[in-house]
This record gives sequence, C-alpha cells and structure tokens, in this order.
Amino acid sequence: MSFKSIVRELREMKDGIGSMSRRGLEGRQWRSRTTLSHIAPDLAHCDPIEQGRWANLPPELLLDIIQRVEESETSWPARTVVLFCASVCKSWREITKAIVKTPEECGRLTFPISLKQPGPRDPPIQCFIKRDRATSIYRLYLGLTPSEDESDKLLLAAKKTRRATSTDFVISLVAGDFSRASQTYVGKLRSNFLRTKFTVYDSQPPNDAAVEQNSQLSRRFHTKQVSPRLSACNYSVASICYELNVLRTRGPRRMRCIMQTIPFSSIQEGGTAPTPTSFPQSFDRTSSSLTASKDKKPATDFPGSLESAPPSQEPLALKNKAPRWHEQLQCWCLNFKGRVTVASVKNFQLVAAVDPSHNVPAAEQEKVILQFGKIGKDIFTMDYRYPLSAFQAFAICLSSYDTKLACE
Repeated sequence: MSFKSIVRELREMKDGIGSMSRRGLEGRQWRSRTTLSHIAPDLAHCDPIEQGRWANLPPELLLDIIQRVEESETSWPARTVVLFCASVCKSWREITKAIVKTPEECGRLTFPISLKQPGPRDPPIQCFIKRDRATSIYRLYLGLTPSEDESDKLLLAAKKTRRATSTDFVISLVAGDFSRASQTYVGKLRSNFLRTKFTVYDSQPPNDAAVEQNSQLSRRFHTKQVSPRLSACNYSVASICYELNVLRTRGPRRMRCIMQTIPFSSIQEGGTAPTPTSFPQSFDRTSSSLTASKDKKPATDFPGSLESAPPSQEPLALKNKAPRWHEQLQCWCLNFKGRVTVASVKNFQLVAAVDPSHNVPAAEQEKVILQFGKIGKDIFTMDYRYPLSAFQAFAICLSSYDTKLACE
C-alpha cells in the first residue's frame, strides 16, 4: 500500500475515530470542535475488532508510517492527520507522542499541551488575535493574518468578565465552553481594581515545593463539586504590572512581567525552561477512586506537570522595550518588522529585564520575546518565542486589552 493511500485512509477515519472516542468515554460529552484538539484517552479494555486492522500493525512499520506522516504534514489544516494517528488506539498514540517534538525543537504546534510548552528560540511562532466586542470573546489563531475562507487554526479562546473589583479573562481550548469545571479550561487572567496589576493562573499545578513557597492558590470551584480527574485550584504562574501613568504624563505604557515558573537561567547559555509533557487530567479509570477534600492540600503529583522555578533561582522578568519618539510622525515608534500596521496604545514588545551582573550577551538582551500589535479593526498580531508558551503569551496580551484606569 502506497504512502498516499495510507494518508487518505487516515483522513477517512475521522468520523470513525470520533465515534470510538465517545463510546470509550461512556457517554462523556465531547464537543465536535474539540475532538481534533485532544489525544484520545487511554481505554481500559481495547477491543481489537473494534479498533480494526490498524491496531495490529508491526511496531517497525507503524513507526515508519507515523514518521512519514509527521514529516509530510507540517502545517494546518493538513497536520490534522497527525492527530488522527494519535486517536486510532493506544499503541498509535504512544508512538505519535514519541515522534512529535516540542515547539522549541521543531517550531510547530500539534497537541494541546504544545500551547503550554516553550516556543522555538528562533524564528518566533506567529499568531493573531480576533476580538469580538459583542460577546467579549478573544480568539487566538495560528498564522500571519486571517484567511479569506476563515479556515484558520484556533489555538485558544478567552472570555472577558467584568466584576465590581476586578476583571477576569477565562482561557479555554475552545470558544464555546468557558466553564472552569470543563476539561478544556486551561487558566485565567485576573486584574486588580485599577486594572494595573494582573495575575496569570494556570490550571496545571507546579511542584509541591513551589506550591508551598511561591505559588498562590485560587479555588476554581468547591472541592465537593470537582471531578477527581480535575485539579481543584488555579496556580499563580506570572504577574503583570503596569506603571501608574495618569493622563500619560510619563509617555507610553510601561509594563513589567514576572514569570514565576520560568527561571532567569533559561535565557542564559545552556539554560532550559520547564516543559510540561501532559495535562494533569487523568483519564485512567483507576483514578476514579481518588477523592478531593478541602481539609487537605490539593493533589499536585501529576505526571508531566509544570514545575515552578526553584526558590533558589531568580524568576525571569520581562519589560517592555522603550519606544523612540519620531519627530516627523510626532508619535512613539517601535520596529515591529512589518507585523504591526496601526498605531495603538496597546502595542508593545517585551524583552528580558537583565541586570549588568547577569552576564547575558547584548544580542540576547535585545531579542524580542513577545510582541503584540494592531493590524486592523479588532485584529492584532501576537508573535512569541522561547521561553514563553502560547498560553503565557496570550495571557500577557489579554492584559493589554483591559482599560487601565490609572494609565490612560
């Protein structure tokens, strides 16, 4: 059988895979839009007849097939075939997960966990954000600019909710489900009353030491209402602060971000950033015996969970790159290299805040880690690179949307 025919059959398996996942989950409702974004869960009993002939392929042949599929389908929507491979059965899933590299290594986003892994060191991953003013929903898409046929790959979505003393942005894998009890929930952003300070909360727990010493916990919902497969808390992973600037007497906005889970050493030579390998939710049926108690600390020993920067290490700090005043245009300017075309107070570039004693090369100090800017009505670009993840970058950009009572 030729390679093209194998890929064609994998595409035709789309509907069958969706129905298998629904039967295996015993009635658990999965939205059609999220089926292609999740690796099929491990099934306690795998029926070879139900899985079909593809489950019994020799491992060597299976490895070769998936490698060729992964190498040939490098962009979306064609890369959906890689997800189909991971959804056939457990053996296909394990081999696919072993073959697909992290965004830092290959520069591509494949599985949902890729959104919480550091981006490539160079070049950055280019995305754009669409703002829906009517519904207060912000959608993050992969790509340079919106396509005409609206077939862009949705990465994350956030819904803005104003409260009396704060503003919340709930971040989800899909644009139709923002429940904190949902398996598509990935985190949130919360502001203070003046909208000058923001905290990024992750649904994934850091390690135990970080929870006790660094992280602040925020209860997502009452522990008696939580499924044993879901973490009951949000974990503080970053803070964003805008300097007070009443009537803009100090010039453009100034912001500073403290990435609590990323050590400063990650941008030094030989440094690495924490890279989670899986979401904490466990689909193993044996986990149903676990119970949550509000008298005990929430369980944090999940395989592949995100680890916080050790207390002895300095967390990474980011600052916005200072713009220069353009005499002819009579405005503040930054070089976005063509990625931003409309002037806006929301536009910014973030670089590492480096102390002279840190021994970081000048080129690394000037490297833009995250840039965000406007290109049209309610459309903004977002380009990010290592050591930030798509989730962290998206949360930082969301903070720029909120009106700053003391900075405008």
